Amino acid sequence: MTGGALAAGRRPFTRRVFGPESAVWRLDVVMLVAVAALLVLGSLLVWSSTRTWAPGSTGLLWKHLLNQVIGVALCLAVAMTDYRAVRAYAPVVYLVSLVGLGLVLTPLGATINGSHSWILLGGGFAVQPSEFAKVGLVLITSMLLAQPVEGTDRPRGLDVLLALVAAGITLVLVMLQPDLGTALVLAAVTASAMIISGVRKRLIALFTLIGAAGIFCVFFFDVLEPYQVARFTAFVDPSVDPRGVGYNSTQSLIAIGSGQLFGKGLLGGGQTTGRFVPEQHTDFIFTVAGEEFGFLGSVTLVALLGLVLLRGLWIARHCKDRFGTLMAGTIVCWFTFQMFVNVGMTIGIMPITGLPLPFVSYGGTSTFANLIGVGLLQAIHVRQRAFG
Repeated sequence: MTGGALAAGRRPFTRRVFGPESAVWRLDVVMLVAVAALLVLGSLLVWSSTRTWAPGSTGLLWKHLLNQVIGVALCLAVAMTDYRAVRAYAPVVYLVSLVGLGLVLTPLGATINGSHSWILLGGGFAVQPSEFAKVGLVLITSMLLAQPVEGTDRPRGLDVLLALVAAGITLVLVMLQPDLGTALVLAAVTASAMIISGVRKRLIALFTLIGAAGIFCVFFFDVLEPYQVARFTAFVDPSVDPRGVGYNSTQSLIAIGSGQLFGKGLLGGGQTTGRFVPEQHTDFIFTVAGEEFGFLGSVTLVALLGLVLLRGLWIARHCKDRFGTLMAGTIVCWFTFQMFVNVGMTIGIMPITGLPLPFVSYGGTSTFANLIGVGLLQAIHVRQRAFG
């Protein structure tokens, strides 16, 4: 084959990747910029909160950046995929997520911070299958509820039942770890999928009552671990034991309040440097933003999170495919619930549940899952712009 023929053979591939018809040019740039800004802010906060105790002057920054690079690669790979093809693989993704949750309950599982929800990979790396379970549940519920009864906008009764069974199996496996925070996110994903799909209001009311009864049973039969009960106690009254169960809540409020309007500057937070707030690089990373970036910096962080949610809602609203609408809507609800709980627990309006702040907190598996969620939103946006 001549050089000219080889060049001609390469041209179609190049045009598919970089040409004007490429999916790259149809990505939601506003969302990507907001996510990129959050990743940068998260890296700075992880650096500040780990540099004084982790090995090296940069703390866990380089490891966090590696996780972000892998997460961005996963995001772009998913974004370039036709989301309608994802529907066909939803059962496979769901079953793989169940396998991961099951492995945690075997000798392969490891306990970190009181939750037996990890699998150690060696070299300082670990994976948390419950994070991928969020993606699996989003896909399977969206697939099951996407087919409405003929002549209506409501899903079939059998499909609703199957979605509840799928969610129930996932929730049971997560609660066996136990991981209450992730279980709450999974419950929120299931509820949002039901509401978005158009399930009858009386069924929604029935599910709400069943959920309330389940919560009552959790407390009545002492299903929660002692440390989880202590977290709820601290939420109700942080002053009951400020050096014990209320310590995290009290120190979190002190850190955020000390930042005042403009903050103490990056690396200048006394609470952060002194490690007065536990797990400040993961669950309590918002306290670092509050102390070092102040009220204005914290509001900017929340605004960026809100921008991601608004763009996700726009994608869900303008998607003409029922599966795409359900998937986008449940992803937005997943992010919204987790953001609200994480920020809320640092300012005292929500109990401490151990949920990381999406796109900001340190954590490989959570970063991967969140960016896969963004990739799915982008895949829907790319496809609807191609045919919109």
